[in-house]
Order: sequence, then C-alpha cells, then structure tokens
Amino acid sequence: MPPKKTAPDGLSELKSALKRESPANLYIFYGDEDYLRDYYLTVLRKKTVPDGMESFNLRIFQGKDLELQALSEAVEAVPMMSDRTLVLVYDWDLFKNEERRDRLQAMFEDLPDYVCLVFLYDTMEFKPNANTKLGKYLKTKAQMVEFRAQEQSDLNNWIRRRLHKNWDKDIDNPAAEYLTFLCGGLMTNLSGEVDKLGAYAKGRAVTKKDIDAVCDPVLDARAFQMTDAIGTGNYDKAMELLSQLLRMGESPIYILAAVGRLFRQIWSARLALENRKGDGYVAQLWDMKSSWQVRKLSESARRYPLSWCRKAVQMTQKADWEMKLGGDGESILTELLLKLAVLGKGSGR
Repeated sequence: MPPKKTAPDGLSELKSALKRESPANLYIFYGDEDYLRDYYLTVLRKKTVPDGMESFNLRIFQGKDLELQALSEAVEAVPMMSDRTLVLVYDWDLFKNEERRDRLQAMFEDLPDYVCLVFLYDTMEFKPNANTKLGKYLKTKAQMVEFRAQEQSDLNNWIRRRLHKNWDKDIDNPAAEYLTFLCGGLMTNLSGEVDKLGAYAKGRAVTKKDIDAVCDPVLDARAFQMTDAIGTGNYDKAMELLSQLLRMGESPIYILAAVGRLFRQIWSARLALENRKGDGYVAQLWDMKSSWQVRKLSESARRYPLSWCRKAVQMTQKADWEMKLGGDGESILTELLLKLAVLGKGSGR
C-alpha cells in the first residue's frame, strides 16, 4: 500500500498565528486552493493593517514590475499609527539569479520586527530551489503555507455551512460528495456552484437531482460520465457526451488526457480487485478525496475484464501519440470511442 500522505502544517501554523494575533515576518503562500488563500490573506490584512490605514501601511507589488530596491524600501518603511506593515508580492521569481538570491537572503535575515512580508503565487508556480543557500534558508526560516484541496469531510462541512447560512438549506454527505466529484474539489469553483444550488433548490434539502439540474461538471467529471457510458454499453450516450465537450470548446488533447487517466484508474482499480485490495488502496494511489468517486470507480472496475482495461489504456496511449503527431483531434477521439465500442462488444459485455 502506498505511504499515506502527511498534510503540510503550514496552514495550521498560520491559523494559530492569526488567532494569537502574532503573524510571522515572512510567508510564502502557494497552492491551487485560491479560495482559502484569499480568505486567510483577508484575515491577515485585518490583523496587520487597521481599516483606513492601507495607504500608509500596505504595499502591494506585481512581480513583473518589481525592482529589488522598491521592495527593500517597502520593507524598511516604518508603520504609521499602527504596529505593523504588510507587504504583498505576487508572482515573483525569488531564485532568478545569484545576485538577487544573495540580496534577498540578506534582506530576509534583517527583516524589521514590524513588517509582515508575503510572497503569493497565483499565475506563477512556486518552485523552491532547495539547492541554493536562499532555498535552504527559506525552508527553515520562512512560513511556507500550501493551500491544497481540502479533505472530503472538511468540504462536506463547509458546503453544509454555506448552504445553511446563505440559503437556509441542508445537504447530506452523499449529495455533498457527489457535488465535489461533479464540480471538482476546489472551494474556489464550488462556492459559486453551492450558491446556484441554494437559489435553485425548492425543498429544504438539496438533492442529487438539484445538482444535476444546475451545476456545471468539470472536464474530469464529464470524461468519467463518458467512460461510464462506455462501461454500460451505452455508446450513443458516450458519443453524445463527446460531442457536447467539443461544442463547448474543450481541447481534444485535454479530453483525451482526462479519458486516458480514467482508464488508467479503472485498470488500477481492476488490478486492486484481482489482488483483493480495497477501495482505500485505490483512493490513496490516486489521492482521491471523494468517496463517491472511489465507489463509482470500483463499480466500473467490476464491469471491465482485466484484458479490456489493458487494451483500453493501450488504445488511448496510441490515440495520444497520433494526436501529438498532428492528427485531427476530433477525428481521433471519435475513432477511439468507436474502437472502444467494438472492443466492448467483442468482450461480451
């Protein structure tokens, strides 16, 4: 069984510091969950910069326009009528060259007690260069906060609280898990979908029928629906779903990548069944947080013979190779579904 992943403790440390009203001097915010990042950034701003004092004690820089001298001046600026200053830097490459790294480390080692300096990574991926002196320094001295997709139980509670507070609606765990499968596990996207549900649902309890009526599935969910239709022998529905994705402007290469990943997941789930491993093994293997998705994956694996799974993966890999060589994406996807239909009928399913 793969080793269980340990959640990073950077977010826990940030929560504790904010609760004590004693944020650190140096933070790095990164990760996919923008909703959480923006929430805690708002809290941090309130804790460090009093209302009405933003023009004196808050400095915001975009990395593409930032000069090191301007950052140094902002860090050294003494707060006015407040105990702290807050300096926010978006999408700046800390490790661009040796001269910048050396000057930054010297600045970080001598940060004034009153400053809270935060580097945020939104459009740029944060890539800590641990082989540099600066990278090693940040690893031990900076507060690294990764905003990751939340665990399913946390998402269920958050969805329930949001529906109850904003719309006086309820939702049970199976429906909440289905919602996170359909719309993805990031709160940034889920917040809008939850509000749509709250406005739409006629009854007190939000149901799967309500979710299907108004929520927009992410690409992975639509791909799952397509492969599920293949698994049940409903090839007309699979072709209809593919046509919908193409009409929506989804890139054929992204559709194929999602389909290929799903067939690899189904193959691994089938292998797990063959070796008498449970759903927990598959969930850890693919880092799946939705128990609804894991159950559906196991159901699909029971429908597919092992030989069919292997062949389906090989066919998607061949289609990927053809597409990357310049073949017409829509034609390759259509041909792939037709071949999968023939394969399914040939296997007696």
